[in-house]
Amino acid sequence: AILTDEISRAWSGMTTGQYKRLKGLTKENLRDNMTDLELVLTMLAEASTTDISKTAKPQTFEENKQVAKRGGKVAGIARQALEAETGKPVITEKNAFDFQQLVTDIVEDAAELPENPTEKKDKD
Repeated sequence: AILTDEISRAWSGMTTGQYKRLKGLTKENLRDNMTDLELVLTMLAEASTTDISKTAKPQTFEENKQVAKRGGKVAGIARQALEAETGKPVITEKNAFDFQQLVTDIVEDAAELPENPTEKKDKD
């Protein structure tokens, strides 16, 4: 958990516990409550850490901690670049409940549309 927190902190600025609190989670799985971009950056951080570890061959816990920070930093740089390009944050408070509510709202709105787009809806 310590190395995972180092990776998370390096790319997101938060430990996994802080990230879960941001999303209002208690026992729920953090990954199940991430956006696609949050997941991709988490995966980039982990994959980068693995590759760096294969090259650096850390021997001690402290060396492994430094590798975890370096791997997370790769994803942190990517996050900052994307945020600079889009002008919006990658990290969000939204969780799976919010995503499900969005889907429900879209489905309900679609159900109210006329079957034939040229038909006009009756006005009450």
